[in-house]
Amino acid sequence: MQSSDNTGKLFIVGIGPGKKEQLTGRAREAILESDIIIGNDFYLRLIEELVEEKEVIRSSMGKEVERARRCVELAKEKKVCMVSGGDPGVYGMASIVLEVLEHDNSCIEYEVVPGVTAATAAASLAGSPLSGDYVTLSLSDLLTPWEIIEKRMDLAFRMGVPVAVYNPKSRGRPDNLSQALSIALKYKDGDLPVTVVKNAFRDEQEVRFFTLKSLFEDDSFVDMRSIVIIGGEESRIGTVCRKDLMITPRGYDRKYVY
Repeated sequence: MQSSDNTGKLFIVGIGPGKKEQLTGRAREAILESDIIIGNDFYLRLIEELVEEKEVIRSSMGKEVERARRCVELAKEKKVCMVSGGDPGVYGMASIVLEVLEHDNSCIEYEVVPGVTAATAAASLAGSPLSGDYVTLSLSDLLTPWEIIEKRMDLAFRMGVPVAVYNPKSRGRPDNLSQALSIALKYKDGDLPVTVVKNAFRDEQEVRFFTLKSLFEDDSFVDMRSIVIIGGEESRIGTVCRKDLMITPRGYDRKYVY
């Protein structure tokens, strides 16, 4: 939070997966309190019922810098809500908006409102695959050079902890996931469990379980709306009420009897 001499305020709000049930109470309050709502059209459509009476500024993918500049300018006089999918601080809009605020040098009151990020949303549908330490990695090389992503993947897979992969595959980069899985196979067994969650808490939601080897051989199920959770050394597929789930034990079995 930052104090301000202006009458406006800027909310940078994470809407989670997009369904109203996954919105935090504060996210809902910030949206309703704002005069202007700005964001990517895809995410705005997910919360349409909350913004019907608002001034809505829609933007497209790839226009993040322009969107950030616009919301900063508008927030000098009005209450503005910058909508971000998931959590705004995890591959979201918070960093670019705060960078623009920093360069703009104006004193605008702002609040970053956290949301449910894609990794934890997907994990909840898969079971409990991210129970302890884990790594998140994005395979999008639009802002990060691929050689840096490869270095980070190599280090992450050596750690033996689960890895949640964001932006695993798109039409423009169809081979990035297979390259990531090939690095994982250098350090992990082919029968290591992998969960793919597509459209978590949205229409057409799907959860599928693979092995590292089987997903490497055929990753056609995966798209940009997917999160890929590659298990760690202790991750396994279990069954509760005849339903498969992925579990990464935290170690209670080593300390307690249950």
